[in-house]
Amino acid sequence: MAGADIGGKWTYRSFNNDPALVGNDGDKALRLIFAEAIFNFEIVSPTELKGTIDWEGGGLDLKGLIQPADATESFRVKIIGTGRPGTGTAGWEYDYDAGPAYTWPNGVKQVPALVGSVIRAKPHGASPAGYVASFVAVKH
Repeated sequence: MAGADIGGKWTYRSFNNDPALVGNDGDKALRLIFAEAIFNFEIVSPTELKGTIDWEGGGLDLKGLIQPADATESFRVKIIGTGRPGTGTAGWEYDYDAGPAYTWPNGVKQVPALVGSVIRAKPHGASPAGYVASFVAVKH
């Protein structure tokens, strides 16, 4: 997958980075989910994207950079999500960093995925800045 291929819709799930095993406890497993949403990316140029991340009851506007692949690393995306004025997310900022999941040579029906982390860059409500979660986004 190349940076130009990330345009479109992606299902986003982020996870609290808790090393405790959940065993067969479904409720404990569900508590690991930090957020679930839809990324919508539009490629503006070979090195820029814009878009949205939306979830039930809110969303952020996205602006990002696509760093091209080099000899040692796949492409990366660095995205800033900002809250929308006049909504419940006004003043929010989350920063995302991701790259493509490995494409297995013998993979069967492998769906393109981005893997990365997200940081709450600005506090909001009782939520302090600095919180980090891991995420996976799967292309529609």
